[in-house]
Amino acid sequence: MKVGIFGGGFNPPHMGHISCLTSVQKKAGLNKIFVIPTYQSPLKTQVDGPTPEQRLEMVKKALQGFGNQFEVDDQEIKRKGVSFTIDTIQQYRKDHAADDLHLIIGADHLETFANWREYKTVLKECNLIIATRPGFDIPSSRDQLPSFLSDIVLEYDFNFIELTTGRNVQFIRIPDVDISASELRKKIRTQKPVDQFLPLAVETYIKNEKLYQSLKDKIQDYTKFTEFCAEQLYAKKAINVKGYDLTKTSALSEYSIVTSGTSTRHTISLAENLVQLVKDEFRIHPSSLEGLEEGRWVVVDYGSLIIHIFYDYVRQEYSIEKLWKEGRDMGFKDPFAEKK
Repeated sequence: MKVGIFGGGFNPPHMGHISCLTSVQKKAGLNKIFVIPTYQSPLKTQVDGPTPEQRLEMVKKALQGFGNQFEVDDQEIKRKGVSFTIDTIQQYRKDHAADDLHLIIGADHLETFANWREYKTVLKECNLIIATRPGFDIPSSRDQLPSFLSDIVLEYDFNFIELTTGRNVQFIRIPDVDISASELRKKIRTQKPVDQFLPLAVETYIKNEKLYQSLKDKIQDYTKFTEFCAEQLYAKKAINVKGYDLTKTSALSEYSIVTSGTSTRHTISLAENLVQLVKDEFRIHPSSLEGLEEGRWVVVDYGSLIIHIFYDYVRQEYSIEKLWKEGRDMGFKDPFAEKK
């Protein structure tokens, strides 16, 4: 019995997930796919939104009507704590042979796969299915693969790779659904139509449970909130913190901050520190957090305030302050300058 494992945050589960599941099952000839919501991803910072239990319920609603070809597995939710894929795979290996077990990941996770806990063991304990979207070029040679994978290739045949571990890697192209979970959360929070991206049962659940509410309900004064964030960035030696009041423009947010770090590590540190301080002071998480893995351009989204933290060299390259020339410069100055 060929079994697939498909994990993720599912925050929320959307038609892109459904498209991936149905396409992979058919093209890979899987008898069943287990869909496993994470409790907390080890490579993602927590964002504002539903509880793990609510995400689990949304996945169940998204998959109702598909019969027994997809089964929702709540083991990571029950286990709590950080969810590591290797732990889940080892649970499945108790009932399934490694050759019959297939881990399904998106092509966007391939480059960071070597950061997963015990990824080498993962590649011994199960096969790997990489779901690709249109526009993604399937590697045509060993040289185009990430080094962690190219080093263990036994045979290469276009979209199918035999590994020295005894397992294999298969690339499967799936129909494109042009939406990401972070974009979808933003649409819901700003009350934009989402019916084409969500299963009806999931959309109804979100409305009934009042999920993904605007952060305006928790942040009463965004001007003061923006000033607070700027001060915390300066306290950690951020470079040239600029704030813009965009309330009288057509910008996507009402306020924006752009600043720099001296290195990608400093940029990541600035973002992580700010997220923690906001959580401590306001008891909220960002609605999304992008770019934290590389640290070249980190975007922290608090709804009406979006914060851009650049590695300074990259900031000079993009000069995004030009986008807000019609906004009001809030005139931030380093409150710690005189104390240095």
